[in-house]
Amino acid sequence: MNIRWFGHSCFLLTSSNGTRILTDPFDEQVGYPLPNVDADIVTTSHDHFDHGNAAIVNGYSEHIKDSGAFKYHDIEIRGVATFHDEKGGALRGKNVVFIFTIDGINVCHLGDLGHSLSEQQIKEIGQIDVLLVPVGGVFTIDSNMAIKVINSLAPKISIPMHYKTEYLSFELDGVESFLAAASGKSLTTNEMTINKDNLSGFPGVIALSYR
Repeated sequence: MNIRWFGHSCFLLTSSNGTRILTDPFDEQVGYPLPNVDADIVTTSHDHFDHGNAAIVNGYSEHIKDSGAFKYHDIEIRGVATFHDEKGGALRGKNVVFIFTIDGINVCHLGDLGHSLSEQQIKEIGQIDVLLVPVGGVFTIDSNMAIKVINSLAPKISIPMHYKTEYLSFELDGVESFLAAASGKSLTTNEMTINKDNLSGFPGVIALSYR
């Protein structure tokens, strides 16, 4: 499976047989160049401008934005209901955490998670190999809470997202404090290829570089 980061919370996940999933596409207000990308499936954790711009994606046949269980060819997808804030959605609404089973690897995209996970939510999410986790605070969990969430889910690899870069048009915390606290490593590329056999060969926390 290939994981490619387009900035913010937008990733393209491509299975070994070519099935493509795009997560949380953003609009032009975010600051990153809009990805020109084809996908078979689009998932949006919520409908805010920086996560719900499915219209930019070419050729997709499935748009998944709700909790529940779904299947597309060889891809199993589960959505777990969470919130965008610590007050049960009263401030910023609901958020859906998506879990993808691709090539036997469980990838979890936390969307704009705004709170620690309950025991029930941890149980619903299940065992995770790769966690895509927001760390920028302000509108989501911050770096300290992200580490607590990582510890509660115990993924083999965690990839930070939703943080301040030179491209982002609004203020969030950067990724540096998270990487320092989590003993993470930064790659010089925006993508990585993984399989069940090489997962243990990567650092536990990896930041992809937007280029």
